[in-house]
Amino acid sequence: MNAEAGTKSPTTRKTSLYRLRTMGAGGAEDLATMVVPRYLDRDGFHAAIVEHGPLQGMLVSGTIAPGTADWCATLAALSGLAVQEENRTSLGLLLVRTGQAVYALSYGMGHLMIDPARIDPGFGIEFAVRCLDKDRITKVRRQIMDARGRTDENSATAGEHIRGFGIEEFGEIVSQISGQITDVPLTFTRDGRRAAHVTGTDRSVKIHLGSSPVDLVEDLRSIEEVCARPNPLPEFEFITQVRPLSPRSERAQQLDARLDLLLGTGDMSRVALAVPGECRDRFEFAEAFRLRLAGRNELVAALDVADLAEAVRARPQGQRLATLRSGRVEMFADTEAADRLSRKVPADQWVTAEIPDGPVHYFYWQGQWYEVGAEYLTAVRRRVSELLARPATVVLPPWTNGEVEAAYNEKVAEQEGYVLLDKDTIRTERLRGGGLEIADVLGPQGQLIHVKRTDSRKGTAPLNHLFAQGRVAVETLRYDLVAREKFVAKLDELAPGHPADRSFAAPTVVFGILLKDGEPMTVDSLFAFAQVSLLHTATALQGMGAKLEIVSIGRGPIG
Repeated sequence: MNAEAGTKSPTTRKTSLYRLRTMGAGGAEDLATMVVPRYLDRDGFHAAIVEHGPLQGMLVSGTIAPGTADWCATLAALSGLAVQEENRTSLGLLLVRTGQAVYALSYGMGHLMIDPARIDPGFGIEFAVRCLDKDRITKVRRQIMDARGRTDENSATAGEHIRGFGIEEFGEIVSQISGQITDVPLTFTRDGRRAAHVTGTDRSVKIHLGSSPVDLVEDLRSIEEVCARPNPLPEFEFITQVRPLSPRSERAQQLDARLDLLLGTGDMSRVALAVPGECRDRFEFAEAFRLRLAGRNELVAALDVADLAEAVRARPQGQRLATLRSGRVEMFADTEAADRLSRKVPADQWVTAEIPDGPVHYFYWQGQWYEVGAEYLTAVRRRVSELLARPATVVLPPWTNGEVEAAYNEKVAEQEGYVLLDKDTIRTERLRGGGLEIADVLGPQGQLIHVKRTDSRKGTAPLNHLFAQGRVAVETLRYDLVAREKFVAKLDELAPGHPADRSFAAPTVVFGILLKDGEPMTVDSLFAFAQVSLLHTATALQGMGAKLEIVSIGRGPIG
């Protein structure tokens, strides 16, 4: 129905709004350059310059009708009836130029027409965290930036305080946040009877915008005023410290080139193994990995970041990272590669890297670049310093040059009250038949001591493994009754009468770490991504009632 029939046209419409990057002077740039070219030339699509009142821009629209829907044959076979339905996908895109920026309003599947390299990846979150009501948050989606690689999404229909979503202050990327906004004059809220609800993502803002040129331009001005506020609201400030970069942006491509160079040097000090999110749940049970990379097709017992880097190191400059991206890694639960645990995952998703650039650091994680601000890194360093400063309740002797890890653990266990557990594994159905080392050595008060020596060739991969081992050991003792009973029985066999609390309700986990050349453990000697992983491990252990201690192992003389 139309307005003449008695139906009043809506004054607003919920719209996906993108802010676009301009090249040079935004006021002079041809808006058509921001649209994927094939849509400008496609049959059935139309592009036109818009000059309508205060609104200046460009409109592109069209419909894709590829023919019969691909589900028709299946539905016909199931029902025995003829099914002939057509897919029709409509695309609408309005580019609007203001004095500050160029915006894209997407309708239907209109976002497909935007050149991805032009999308400002920080816009949606930047807007949301400057105007959301901290007590009326309805949804949060976040990614964990450590070896777990997990994505979490939590909703609260009625809305709740941002802290109720349990976001960890360090090492989490908030890629979507929804809720009510306050103190933003919009067409939608002009009558004063309703609050606006928005969703800010790492690409866009979904919000009710005015349906007339005057109202739309006024709404955009209000949004620009919010984004111009110097700081996010205090409750959301931590969210803005990590932001993704568009893969096709100039900055991301520059970082690709720097990582490509780094892969050619053999220096693993800022490169580490990262377990893809889809592999994390079963990673601990993997007994073999199939590596298809740079012409190699081999089965390895353990995956090492050095294996990945070495495979592409000899490739010509500019081809190393591309080779990683085209390579594949597959996990198996057995050494014969018969029991598959994962699909063939792109090899670059198993690699994380840190590229410092003055006060800002960039991280390659899960196949994408992220920018980390100086304030965030300062806060991470402060927390890590606090962890390192905690007094230790165990004594770990110097590590003699040339001494292997097994021999060192034996030396630790020679001390009064210490028990050697190295390679003494626990097996249960929960572990799918795989063995788990609860610890390398048990301390005099029942401390679970995990020992690791780093290697410059392997970067921080040993530390990632160490942190995961400590966390999984506590999870197993806490949640797997069979494993705990088997471990207690083994302890009673090895050291009858040992004073360790057999319930392990509040264990102490000790990470004993020997850095390269025996240098002291400090925030300056730890790769920044490893610092984030350490903080998440500390938080996870604290949540399970465990205490964490870190001991820096020194170097001894040659044996």
